[in-house]
Amino acid sequence: MEKLKGFQKKYLRENAHKLKPVVIIGQKGITDHLLQSIDASLSAHELIKIKFIDYKEKQQKKDMLAIIENKEKCEVAGLVGHIAIIFRQNKNPDKRKIVLPVSK
Repeated sequence: MEKLKGFQKKYLRENAHKLKPVVIIGQKGITDHLLQSIDASLSAHELIKIKFIDYKEKQQKKDMLAIIENKEKCEVAGLVGHIAIIFRQNKNPDKRKIVLPVSK
């Protein structure tokens, strides 16, 4: 998957507005079980929200999201407060639920 452009991230944030967080990152941080949960959720939904608990500093959240992006081959569409929006397009074109806009 190529990097998302700004208007594509905006489109994903708009679609994520109605979603509830499906993964919660607590005081244990990033664990193997957490990464498995994220992978399963992305495979099922493509677009998910992650909620941070016990992390007040924005830089901590950004560092964790960078690790998640790297390990799960996904991309962060947005971070607002304690909620991050993550997207990974399904590799199979027939199973894709979200069609990204190509140009603005």
